[in-house]
Amino acid sequence: MIAAVALCCASLPEQKARRQQQQQQQRPGLDVNTPHAGLCFTHSAGVPPSSHAMDILWQYQFRIILLGDSTVGKSSLLKRFTDGIYSDVADPTVGVDFYARSLDIEPGVKIKLQLWDTAGQERFRSITTSYYRNSVGGLLVFDLTNRKTFDHVREWHKEVSEHILPHHMVYILIGHKSDLNKDRKVSRDEAEQLAAEMGIRYVETSAKCNSNVDRAFELLTRDIYELMKMGEIVTRDGWDGVKSGLTAKVLYPADDEEELPTAVAEKGCHC
Repeated sequence: MIAAVALCCASLPEQKARRQQQQQQQRPGLDVNTPHAGLCFTHSAGVPPSSHAMDILWQYQFRIILLGDSTVGKSSLLKRFTDGIYSDVADPTVGVDFYARSLDIEPGVKIKLQLWDTAGQERFRSITTSYYRNSVGGLLVFDLTNRKTFDHVREWHKEVSEHILPHHMVYILIGHKSDLNKDRKVSRDEAEQLAAEMGIRYVETSAKCNSNVDRAFELLTRDIYELMKMGEIVTRDGWDGVKSGLTAKVLYPADDEEELPTAVAEKGCHC
């Protein structure tokens, strides 16, 4: 009875605050920074982590792997793309790291990207090769200021392509660190020529300047999506490269879309 009198005597603002506190205590919450049932959430810069509770509404999930020598900047590209951050100091990747981000590829179609950052060192190769077969797309990354990393691109392409036979992977060639133009050791012409020989796109990026980073991932995602519409890529049992969500749509090829060039001329970095 005393408690009831005290409650009635409390001011309306105090009663409202108490009700809100009780509701928050009763409402189940989800901390996106804590793994739940094996799930891992990575949020983008400027987007509240709680908003990614809606990521379950994706139509398709693509698993994409980043390939290339150590120190070419694979981790920097992923951190810029997923978190919107860049650091001049980066620890080398040990084994494989995981990132995630969603893209609205067209109205009503959300693609969730599972992004795998692989270690470039030879001693981790036995670990990273196990991820090749379960990836639908790959970014072949080299350092524009390091000639050897460019010379090794063919080796990366050959190793992965042979490992995933009889299936195929959709690639894009990335010339990274375009902000260091004065230290460039690989010209745009020869990089575009290599991309043309492999039948893939070429984009120059800079994680530091945030130049063409989103563009590179969007182009690769669109290429995979268009191949799905053409029926050249389909979901398969036991393969995690492409997964359909609960709201997956029926895909039809677009007859009136213009064919995009293989090597794409991108805007430069103006740091």
